[in-house]
Amino acid sequence: MSRISFLGAGSWGTALAIMLAKNGHQVVLWSKVQSEIAMLQEHREHIHRLPGVKLPDSIIITSDIAEACDSPDLIVFSVASPYVRSTAASVKGMIQPGQKIVNVAKGIEDNTLKTLREIICEELPQADVAVLSGPSHAEEVSVGVPTTVVVGADSRETAEQIQEIFMNERFRVYISPDIIGIELGGSIKNVIALAAGVIDGMGFGDNTKAALITRGITEITRLGIAMGGKAETFCGLSGIGDLIVTCTSKHSRNHNAGYLIGKGYTAQAALKEIGQVVEGVNSAKAAMALARKYQVDMPIVEQVNKVLFENANVLDAVQGLLARERCIEYPDLIWE
Repeated sequence: MSRISFLGAGSWGTALAIMLAKNGHQVVLWSKVQSEIAMLQEHREHIHRLPGVKLPDSIIITSDIAEACDSPDLIVFSVASPYVRSTAASVKGMIQPGQKIVNVAKGIEDNTLKTLREIICEELPQADVAVLSGPSHAEEVSVGVPTTVVVGADSRETAEQIQEIFMNERFRVYISPDIIGIELGGSIKNVIALAAGVIDGMGFGDNTKAALITRGITEITRLGIAMGGKAETFCGLSGIGDLIVTCTSKHSRNHNAGYLIGKGYTAQAALKEIGQVVEGVNSAKAAMALARKYQVDMPIVEQVNKVLFENANVLDAVQGLLARERCIEYPDLIWE
């Protein structure tokens, strides 16, 4: 049995905490939000995000971050992406050298263009920081729906330790050394999922969505390879796998926000209606900035930015993609 501490008690952190407690581990679940802690302690249930799913009695729920960081075998960073840096900074003096941390949130910091793991490593250079990603909605993991993810780490030993902690008969974990590829796939797919929601909201069909997903993973792969990721990763769970589930699921906040925009909501009104962090909005600007930095063509990401931040008409955005100059699908494939 391992002692596992979760920093962040939103839907994803809570779902994983429930699973690891059922795996037989000692679990501590922390949140900075006092009302969230009070709700979890009183009801043993995240009544807003995971209604009907009870937390095992063994899970310790606390608002004391020092208690959460007191000699755990593993710390799980499960706060939403905008709060990763501040959370990491707040525990600087509590983290021992070599402390294993796995980040399960997805996103890119728009002002620095750093991935979430890079942020944690910057704030906590003494820690051994891994990532976990893949097609995995909290609503399904919390009730034992079969799910498969991938863990990326600097060493195989760390990856295998995290794999051992998380894996069970309903939650399969693969391991990989391609941390940057895993993080980019998990972050930028949220931007493409916003576009998928838009086209659903506009009433387009399966043809349109299939094209969007296919060309979306092409854009993500281009950028990922330019930044040092491996092509194979984008064909895997944290690439095309996560993209498919986020572009098609009723559980996806990114898809649902895009759907409202496609129905005529402004971006601001859609975000207010969703009422939770929509990671794709936070990642869209960063993805566009990275595309420019690495001189990578990302037309879908560009149009999403125009709709979100320049009040572009959604139909004009779709037409802008369809009217692009004719080209070969994969430039590396040539006629002999």
